[in-house]
Amino acid sequence: MADHPQPAELRPSTVAVTAGRPPREADQPLNTPITMASTFVAGGDREYGRWGNPTWQAFEEALGALEGGRALSFSSGLAAVATVLDLVGQGAKVVAPRTAYNGTILQLADLEARGRVVTDLVDVTDTAACVAACDDAALVWLESPTNPSLEVADIETIAAAAHEAGAYVVVDNTFATPLLQRPLSLGADLVVHSATKYLAGHSDALMGAIVTADDELLGVLKGRRDLLGAVPGTLEAYLALRGLRTLHLRVERAQANAGELARRLREHPAVGEVRYPGFGGIVSIVLAQGALAADLLTRKTSLWVHTTSLGGVESTFERRRRWKSEPASVPDALVRLSVGIEDVEDLWADLRRALDDLG
Repeated sequence: MADHPQPAELRPSTVAVTAGRPPREADQPLNTPITMASTFVAGGDREYGRWGNPTWQAFEEALGALEGGRALSFSSGLAAVATVLDLVGQGAKVVAPRTAYNGTILQLADLEARGRVVTDLVDVTDTAACVAACDDAALVWLESPTNPSLEVADIETIAAAAHEAGAYVVVDNTFATPLLQRPLSLGADLVVHSATKYLAGHSDALMGAIVTADDELLGVLKGRRDLLGAVPGTLEAYLALRGLRTLHLRVERAQANAGELARRLREHPAVGEVRYPGFGGIVSIVLAQGALAADLLTRKTSLWVHTTSLGGVESTFERRRRWKSEPASVPDALVRLSVGIEDVEDLWADLRRALDDLG
């Protein structure tokens, strides 16, 4: 029997705090320190800074334990996405959501334009259509909830169909985080994160990650990371791991705030539609008066910050269609709200004042 409980025996909030720590020995630091090294003494597994770093590995241990697999960290979420898509064979079919993270959609469009892959964009809420699309696919890419429409997919059913067809399944779990959803346990082969968002959680680190329970896949992905050099900075890995320690507290508070704001927003006459899947800290609203009203809303608040990222401790929002590359399936007047951990009454007062002004 182990001297200490193992991650599989612990609840996720405890794993977030305890995983990826240095050995519990006299005079060891409590936290894994920042190891600034471009090269290591020969004879071990690292040797060169592109192949491994103790600070990355501590973050990877913690995230892997939370997701139920083994993690690799990358320089950004898009670097993680690109590394997975790089494994798809020439001319193979990739099934993906019609509405998803803009960077993923742009990468798929670029690959298709160059004849590298064939894409089939589907409505992830239409399980039957997703299952049918799996027939001749090499890779099925899912987001659940989707960004920014917050559509929820039946991951387990779609993954089963994909595997029957011989396809791999990837789930972008950035919005849900491993505290609210563990895609590997639902049949996914790979999980992708923009660690920039909820995992790091403080809007100060740019980083990505891939998690898998398949050792062979992990080895292939590690080989691609080594070859392409899409490795994270050591400071970023340290910050992401520090953020991960409070993930459960931040997600709990952001989710409580989001649920309450979604309820109140449904009652405001300036809001034509509220999209909230019932979990997580992201709420999307469609302004009743159109895109101009949505743009004006983002300029009228004092607490809510107009910015393009999400998942930090602060509350942020933006009209997504201000980006010309955003899919046309996203309503022109949709505003995505990343709800932070501030007091919900202050957040609502600020938002309500801005919405009232639109009238």
